[in-house]
Amino acid sequence: MTPEMVMSLAYQGMKLTLMMAAPLLLTALLIGLLVSLFQAATQINEMTLSFIPKILGVFAALTLSGSWLIQMLSNFTTELLTNIPQMVG
Repeated sequence: MTPEMVMSLAYQGMKLTLMMAAPLLLTALLIGLLVSLFQAATQINEMTLSFIPKILGVFAALTLSGSWLIQMLSNFTTELLTNIPQMVG
C-alpha cells in the first residue's frame, strides 16, 4: 500500500463524511437562523426555543435524504472492500 493510496482513501473518506453531514448540518443551521430571526423580531429570549424545530428539521432531512446517504456509504464500503486485494498485493 503506497502513501498515495492511503492519502486517496483518507481524502475519499473525508469527502464522504462531509457529504453525509452536510444536509443535516445545513438544515440545523437554516432552522437556527430562522428561529433566531423570529426571536429577534418578537423579542422572545428563550434559549430552548430552537431545540424542537431543529430536532424536527434534522429528522425530516434525515428522512428525506436517508436513502441517498445509505447509498453513498454502501457504495464507498463496497468499493473499499473490493479493492482490498489490490491494496495488499
